[in-house]
Amino acid sequence: MPRVYFDHAATTAPRPEVIDLVMSILRDSYGNPSSFYKEGHQAARILEEARASIAGGLGVLPEEIFFTSCGTESDNWAIKGVAHARQGRGRHLITSAIEHHAVLHTMEALEKEGFEATYLEVDDQGLVDPQAVEAAIRPDTILVSVMMANNEIGTVEPIEEIGAICKKSHVIFHSDAVQALGALPVKPRGMNCDLMSFSGHKLYAPKGIGVLYKRKGLRLEPFMDGGAQERRQRAGTENVAFAAAFAKALELAIQEREEESRRQIALRDRLIKGVIESVPHTKLNGHPEKRLPNNANFSFEFIEGESILLLLDTLGYACSSGSACTSASLDPSHVLLAIGMPAEIAHGSLRLTIGRETEEDDIDRFLIDIPLVIERLREMSPLYADYKRQKLTALIPPEGGTDVKIRGGYGLA
Repeated sequence: MPRVYFDHAATTAPRPEVIDLVMSILRDSYGNPSSFYKEGHQAARILEEARASIAGGLGVLPEEIFFTSCGTESDNWAIKGVAHARQGRGRHLITSAIEHHAVLHTMEALEKEGFEATYLEVDDQGLVDPQAVEAAIRPDTILVSVMMANNEIGTVEPIEEIGAICKKSHVIFHSDAVQALGALPVKPRGMNCDLMSFSGHKLYAPKGIGVLYKRKGLRLEPFMDGGAQERRQRAGTENVAFAAAFAKALELAIQEREEESRRQIALRDRLIKGVIESVPHTKLNGHPEKRLPNNANFSFEFIEGESILLLLDTLGYACSSGSACTSASLDPSHVLLAIGMPAEIAHGSLRLTIGRETEEDDIDRFLIDIPLVIERLREMSPLYADYKRQKLTALIPPEGGTDVKIRGGYGLA
């Protein structure tokens, strides 16, 4: 039985067109783009063509596009770059409690330098309230950072509205759009963003290439010291082949986005409906409508996510319990805790993210297997035994659903 890959939020397989392009550049255009001879000029031309192509796809200027090594570097540079460049105006930063750790840990690092960070709460579907952003802004606030779409539960945030509030308040606005690019329309200027972070391997380009959009005229402290690459803002020889790969992958994603999004939404909704109807005591996490086209995130009561992943792996499914960047941690997801999920249930989460290769047959096969997997694990669960003996009260009703309110910790019957 062929394996089914349900973890496209973690990474995607590079497209054949992208791989061919990378190989040809590595073979034929290996020059250093900073060199003053033919091979260097050739590499520089490819690099600038990639920059112009990405800028065109985002509706911005080529000089507003900077290449980095990954989305995490783009987040770090945006946040630390603003903080260090504008600390004379204030040292207060705002973000949300459900950001990727690339943002949260950067905020924590700045707090150790004497900056102050406000972490906004979200509602039980993972939405940031723009009015809460406005209320949190102070005279010394210099930066707001809110992600465009959450990497675990798929909720899409009201970025344009938050950006308008920041613009009115003369506060710099950064958005981590790593999960959104290729799946949603992304136009930094129309969304009132001063800074936006992207990663290539989330949209079928290789790992090791990221992009930071920086509004023209905005000053950032350089991320690294060294040469004069990237207009003296990000030292280090550019990864020409992977920059071209990012541009190619984005070009194809934009061309196919509308049709592919419709297809993925149909598969996603089939998956959500099937799981909720076939597995009792199950809840969909995240917003039921304002969510990424490819994301489904469930909580299964009475069992742990790791055991679900292991059993699904033996059956041929590659899935995740949350962010791949925190998969080594045994702690429950900070995102699920932030939307009010009790830790006992947050441990039993499963993230399924579909992609270009996902077919209807993959969904149907999964919907046959998942009830059997959950039933088998629950039969080994002491919590489920207590529930059946009526010593424990279930928090998610047997019929499950997308609108179930989690009420707090476990209670004895």
